[in-house]
Amino acid sequence: MKYVDDKKFQTRMTIRMLINKIAKLMFFLATIIGLVVLVILIYRVYTQSIGWIDWQFLTGKLSTKAEKAGIFGALLGTLWLMAVVAPITMILGVGTAIYLEEYAKKGRIHSFIQTNINNLAGVPSIVFGILGLTIFVRGLHLGAIILSGGLTMSLLVLPIVVVASQEAIRSVPQFLREASYGMGATKWQTISKVVLPASIPGILTGVILALSRAIGETAPLVVIGIPALILPFPDSLLDKFTVLPMQIYYWTIDSALVDEYANLAAATIVILLLALFVMNSIAVIIRNKFQKRY
Repeated sequence: MKYVDDKKFQTRMTIRMLINKIAKLMFFLATIIGLVVLVILIYRVYTQSIGWIDWQFLTGKLSTKAEKAGIFGALLGTLWLMAVVAPITMILGVGTAIYLEEYAKKGRIHSFIQTNINNLAGVPSIVFGILGLTIFVRGLHLGAIILSGGLTMSLLVLPIVVVASQEAIRSVPQFLREASYGMGATKWQTISKVVLPASIPGILTGVILALSRAIGETAPLVVIGIPALILPFPDSLLDKFTVLPMQIYYWTIDSALVDEYANLAAATIVILLLALFVMNSIAVIIRNKFQKRY
């Protein structure tokens, strides 16, 4: 009887090891396929952008002639958009996370709010564009200006910041809070002096992901009517604007008529990737600094 049981056990172990090897092979192949596709895309974009990225391209205005077109207006519009999105998402996102984790009582209302925040993180971006069009562009009569676009993109990425901030706050050990209370600190002093400093690396990670998504989104801006025409350079939140993803989108469409627009789109993609790399690098440096400190 014991021999039969040992044989069954060995058979089960053999099957499990085989399944494990098959799963490992599948995951490896999936990773390789993803890397190959990424390398091909980067190579294609790089080869198409060669010779098109110069000082005139970076500082020039949009033009109907491909050889004279520049992206300075779109670059400024992107920076203005991030100037709206970053503070709004950080203040509202972190504030919401603090309230839900530290102040709100656990119950049906808390569960309802938490469920809806988690669901909003998976809503298609075009839905937020429709919401921004209804509330900011038409409801408040702001029009397709930087402020409308920034508020719309803030709604889009806000759930990401809230969820990431909640996870970071939850990861702070409870004994740190208890030690702070034991020394006579108030609840807000504990949150501001103990919880937030310890959770800043995780919060910044969420903010990095949120801003990276916001800077590359196109669908919400298309819905609210952001143009990609020859516009004056924006210099305030109430100006009309365009952004790098919108310019890439329209130049890609126009490449069906004029081949050179495909090169302009590729060059703009390179600039957008560099901007993302710089933003993420700065945020990672800040995050690592706080991580070492706390």
